Amino acid sequence: MQALPFLSAPVISTPLAAAPLLIARLVSAPLRCARLLPTRAAALPLRSTAVDLAVLAGHLLLYPTGISPERPMPRPAPHPTAASPEGFLTPAAPTAAGAPTAPTAQTAPRTAEAPHPAPISPTLLPTEGRTHPPVLLLHGFIDNRSVFLLLRRSLHRHGWRHVEALNYSPLTCDLRKAAELLGRHVEETCARTGHRRVDLVGHSLGGLIARYYVQRLGGDARVRTVITLGTPHSGTRIAPLLSAHPLVRQMRPDSAVIAELSRPAPNCRTQFVAFWSEEDQVMVPATTARISHPDLLAYNVHVAGVGHLALPVNGTVAAGIREALAAAESTEGAADAISVA
Repeated sequence: MQALPFLSAPVISTPLAAAPLLIARLVSAPLRCARLLPTRAAALPLRSTAVDLAVLAGHLLLYPTGISPERPMPRPAPHPTAASPEGFLTPAAPTAAGAPTAPTAQTAPRTAEAPHPAPISPTLLPTEGRTHPPVLLLHGFIDNRSVFLLLRRSLHRHGWRHVEALNYSPLTCDLRKAAELLGRHVEETCARTGHRRVDLVGHSLGGLIARYYVQRLGGDARVRTVITLGTPHSGTRIAPLLSAHPLVRQMRPDSAVIAELSRPAPNCRTQFVAFWSEEDQVMVPATTARISHPDLLAYNVHVAGVGHLALPVNGTVAAGIREALAAAESTEGAADAISVA
């Protein structure tokens, strides 16, 4: 099969709120400087560490902007109601003192919703087949949606209209519960946007939550593609002292969650794309970020010289994500392993 041409393209800015845009520009400056470091194989660990430190500094500035959950995108047309995910994404505040508004081409009234949405009728699909499926972004451990600022801007600029970043509660102590809440939000997103399926992009722990939902909770019926960035699919041995936290224990190689994910998953309809890097110091060993499962349609994408924190903000990775999402909409195959330099 032919490999996909993952392009190395810079992330181009689009209009945003003044403060996040200013911070994003400040973050991009040290990243540009770090790219000037030697790129020889022996220098890659030094270069990736410098980039990760620059990303960490910028992300600490951006972190407060992502603490509150984002407002879901409005329905594109009147549509059957669906459940809102309790605890995963806080419902948006009512508009104009809660006064209802008449349905228009852009907005629709939001009412009390049933816990289990009815199947979407093919006659009520305002954007199915005319736009890319919605993309839901899931952050990693002790992080929030602000980590996806640059990736969201890249997707929006290249034609993805429905892109939402989810915050799961910092008090979450069970990956399985987070996966259940993700499932509720996926159902709500399908009902709200008129798409039968969505795509998921998860960084680190977020990728493991997405995979658990798809593989163990029947989410393959709703998820077309799962893209993971530095996700410990086989468990990571990093920082044993952090194992006091239940979520960290569930990311260990000997955890029950990792054992569940190694079980058979016959007829899984979701395609997986796993980005991994040898310079990812959080994945121990680095190859744990690869997916190896006989029942899953999975492609492992090697990214050279990119550390763990830089994966969601790297321009080459963003181009690879766009390429993978676009490829899922065609019938062309992809290579079993793709190398991105």
